[in-house]
Formats: sequence, C-alpha cells, structure tokens
Amino acid sequence: MIVAGEVSVNGHVVIDVSRQVHENNDVILNGMTLETRAFRYIQVHKAQGTICSNIDEAYPSVFNTVDVDNVSELHVAGRLDVDTSGLVLVTDDGRWSFNIIRPEQQCNKIYRVGLRDPVSVTDVQQFLTGIQLQGERQFTRPAELERIKPREVLLTITEGKYHQVKRMFAAVGNRVISLHREQIGEVRLDVAVGEWRYLTADEVESFNQVPRCTNDRLPSGHHRHY
Repeated sequence: MIVAGEVSVNGHVVIDVSRQVHENNDVILNGMTLETRAFRYIQVHKAQGTICSNIDEAYPSVFNTVDVDNVSELHVAGRLDVDTSGLVLVTDDGRWSFNIIRPEQQCNKIYRVGLRDPVSVTDVQQFLTGIQLQGERQFTRPAELERIKPREVLLTITEGKYHQVKRMFAAVGNRVISLHREQIGEVRLDVAVGEWRYLTADEVESFNQVPRCTNDRLPSGHHRHY
C-alpha cells in the first residue's frame, strides 16, 4: 500500500517503506487517519536454559511463554545469559528500554548470587569502591554486596557490561555458581517461573524519571561515587 502511494504523512504521499514516522505525525491511509497502538510493558520470569532472543536457537526463546499478539515486535530491555534466571522486562517501546540499559540512568539491577567461596569483608569493600574487569581499563561503578549466607549474596549494580556479574566475582578470585535477577529499578519479580504480567502505569513511569531509577540501598555511612 505504501509503494502504491496509498499512504501520506503530514499531507505528503510517502512511498519509501523505510521512512520513519513519529507519534506527532499525521499518517493517513486511503483517507483514514491511523492511530498508534499503545506500547506494551511486560515482566517475564525467565527460566534457566532459555535465551533472550525472539526465536528459538540452540535453546528455546523466553518469548515462547509470552502469550500476546505480535510477540515478534517485543524486545528485551537488558538480556540475561542462558544459565541465568529471573526478571526480564520486555517491550516494544525502544526509547523506554534505552532508559533502562544506559548507565547514566543509574538503574539498579539486583541479583541473588550463589558462589563457590565465601564472601569476605574485603570483597564487600572492593565492590563498593569499584572493580577493574579483565580486559578493561575503567573500573566498574560502585556496587553493593549484601551477604545472605557465606556463599550467597544480593548484588546491586547500576550498569550491564558483558557477563558483568560473573566477571566481577572472577576478578576477586571467586566463581558464580548460580545467578538470579530479582529486581530492576522499582520493579520486583513477582510471577512464577515461565509466567508474565503487564507492568502497572507507575512501574512504567518509574523508568522515565532520570535518574530516579536508583533506590538507595547502600549501607549507612557510605556514599555513591560515579
């Protein structure tokens, strides 16, 4: 229909199918004004052994459990590895997901981490100061370690480098045995494995308030340095 000249944008016929349009543009098809569909914002409980891809590959796609129309138009805002479980946010709103993944947003991601070795007081302080990952010159942003058990911690980070959690613990001589994401910003995982739900309006809006994505979870007496 576009190539046939049946679509106009702001009063001009457009036959270029790659032309971008925006929410304030008037798009008309054969005399009928088109309305944009509302964006969708969803939380999914990703199971281990699934991938954050829209199609099945060596492992099944996490989207297989999301029963909505046009699921192929959704994407993950902050992927998890195949062996990592927990909260993933999916949407078809690219600007919204960009707010989540960019470091300047200071958006908390909270992980429950099982480790090979016990966590020491030195490890806690080193994570708070920042860690130099192998192959990188810049230190990580300050991160919080909350010890639950000797070999189990809650880790809060505000960035998402490649395999960051595993690399951070490797840098202090430890090894991640299990990894599960419990929270992103103000959104906590609250559905069972393989299930999903739409986010509330307040949850959606919480990611649009720069830099209020971050909850202050650092221990009393410490300050963040960015």
